[in-house]
Amino acid sequence: KDVRALIRTAGDVGFEPVLLHSVEARNNAQKAVLFDKLKSHFNGDLAGKTFALWGLAFKPNTDDMREAPSRVLMEALWQAGARVQAYDPEAMNEAQQIYGQRDDLTLCGTKEAALRGADALLIATEWKNFRAPSFELIRDQLKTAVIFDGRNLYDPAVVARHGIQYVSIGRKAS
Repeated sequence: KDVRALIRTAGDVGFEPVLLHSVEARNNAQKAVLFDKLKSHFNGDLAGKTFALWGLAFKPNTDDMREAPSRVLMEALWQAGARVQAYDPEAMNEAQQIYGQRDDLTLCGTKEAALRGADALLIATEWKNFRAPSFELIRDQLKTAVIFDGRNLYDPAVVARHGIQYVSIGRKAS
């Protein structure tokens, strides 16, 4: 949203912010990367699957979902026929306001509850309480022991030692 504000300000003074337009386009494209990795991992077959999603807010310590990558991710999952079980420490009411009651969205009271029976864990916001999870619980609750981490919260070697496949952004997967 800051880049968009700068673009608007530049336009107000008659300046064409070419570089800022490129930054905005790249930021928007980046929001789809986690979904693309997920889709590839499951060979395009996401219909009927359920995904645990940790983090709905744009960034930690806010409930702001206006530019949140979680929205792009959830909407792409729903378009593909998948369900989402989501948890966020602050943005649960905001998510309810935006999406209302949906059969393909369950807002969970804890991050652990979001894991139950899910096919994989997706992380979209780097909340502090997501940084030191029980990897054993994650492995045991998921149908497929795989984490798709859009925030690079974990050391890939540590996750691998717990028998979990780890897919992150811009780093080599375990």
